[in-house]
Amino acid sequence: MRTGVKIAVGGVTVAIVGAAGLGAYNLVDAVAGGNDSGGTRAAPAPTGPPTAAETERTARAFLAAWAAGDSGKAAGLTDDARAATAALTGYHDAAHVQKVTFKQGPATGATVPYAVTAEVVHGKQRSTWTYDASLAVVRGAAGRPVVGWRPTVLHPDLAPGQALTTGAVGAPPVTVVDRDGAELDVKTYPSLTHLLPELRKRFGEKAGGEPAIEVRAGAPGVTAARTLHTVSQGKAARLKTTLSANVQRAAESAVSRRADASVVAVKPSTGEILAIANAQKTEFNPALNGQTAPGSTMKVVTAALLLEQGKAAPGKALPCPKNATYGMTFHNVEDSENPKATFAQDFAASCNTAFISLAGQVGDDALAAQARDVFGLGLDWKVGVGAFDGKVPADAGAGKAAAMIGQGRVQMSPLNMASVAATVHTGSFHQPYLVDPALDDRQVAKAARSLSPSAARDLRSMMRLTAVSGTGARAMSGLGGDVGAKTGSAEVDGQSAPNGWFTAYRGDVAAAAVVPQGGHGGDSAGPIVAAVLRAD
Repeated sequence: MRTGVKIAVGGVTVAIVGAAGLGAYNLVDAVAGGNDSGGTRAAPAPTGPPTAAETERTARAFLAAWAAGDSGKAAGLTDDARAATAALTGYHDAAHVQKVTFKQGPATGATVPYAVTAEVVHGKQRSTWTYDASLAVVRGAAGRPVVGWRPTVLHPDLAPGQALTTGAVGAPPVTVVDRDGAELDVKTYPSLTHLLPELRKRFGEKAGGEPAIEVRAGAPGVTAARTLHTVSQGKAARLKTTLSANVQRAAESAVSRRADASVVAVKPSTGEILAIANAQKTEFNPALNGQTAPGSTMKVVTAALLLEQGKAAPGKALPCPKNATYGMTFHNVEDSENPKATFAQDFAASCNTAFISLAGQVGDDALAAQARDVFGLGLDWKVGVGAFDGKVPADAGAGKAAAMIGQGRVQMSPLNMASVAATVHTGSFHQPYLVDPALDDRQVAKAARSLSPSAARDLRSMMRLTAVSGTGARAMSGLGGDVGAKTGSAEVDGQSAPNGWFTAYRGDVAAAAVVPQGGHGGDSAGPIVAAVLRAD
């Protein structure tokens, strides 16, 4: 005599132990009860606990319907068809169980244990999930034996109100490396604490990584869930950035000496970002996203405008008075003056009033156009992570004059000002980026035109003068080669001291730093930039 049967249902084999001699064809009918014969009076509805035979038959029929993928039929063999239908449908659709088979064990009273073998398929990942579960048969309506529906019928660790889901968990495991393949970690480079997770999230899969795939139990819409089975451990990726470990290390050390300082270094010939560092390790990244007035470092852009329009020339006289009025009265730091100054000397000494004296000779939108069309500011930079791209609005009257010296409504970040210095060095704007645009088909910003060759040449000579004998000389001391610099002090309402700014280049590295309330840029931000330039 056979001690078990195999039931072929919908192409799925369900192996069930016990109930010798029962055929698959009559399981559901046996549970539901047969037709009365003739006019025989119907027997009274059964009462009391289900019998052993009822328990075996009910469990067998339920598991067979579940294995066949007939959620409605299986749910009809429970005492809560609506909840069971939703759960069994979710087992296939949300948990991604493509095929399930059962091995039914002998009942203990009304409880029937069974071993589950589930084939989970999620995208190209496939895994066999095995676990043990059980169900209880109860007496339902009209005395019919049915499965007492509980979430534990699906899985023993599933609590009321929870559901099974299968999906990607977190970002793929990604190792972020510098331009030469050196691993970047937050212990060595603390300024990257929030940047590295963002890079992994944005580029992990594009770099070849795959997230882990798990079957989890949890309440719908609640992120905290329990992992029941791992379909795939995920695949690690190696993401290459443009950062330089040496330059980044120098930047980290430099900003640590000044509270709130931020610095960025870029490669002028390509726009590649070499270092990003902030003294404060907050989620907000002021080196990339800061929006504050850049002070006199903005005079690099203004000087480019004046040179190209023929309003000034390096050797042309342009007096530097103590005060100048254009819509309002402007003054120099410490009320300095130089009545016999040339434009190059005004630039190197960072004379505000000399620049203000030419405000009436340029159009109200001229500076905004110069910043956009030549320096690429405000052109929606696609850096690879979130970054501010600068703001130079058109303005008139005192607002225009203030913008010419980096005050008013002009807003910049260290990244923006590093790019400004880089554009002067090469003569053309190269949008800064942290991850190769080819990795995700980003379209980098393009400036409308390059600096005119003569303006580029003159600007480089003026920035060199600033670096070797002007306001940037002390910070740049000892840095040989092709150098250029510009200092800045930006006044901010409510602050007791202005923000210190400094931007400079040396060879194929340009950098800019800001020190909030640092005072003179040459003294506060200058040493930070110089330390970064020395590292390359």
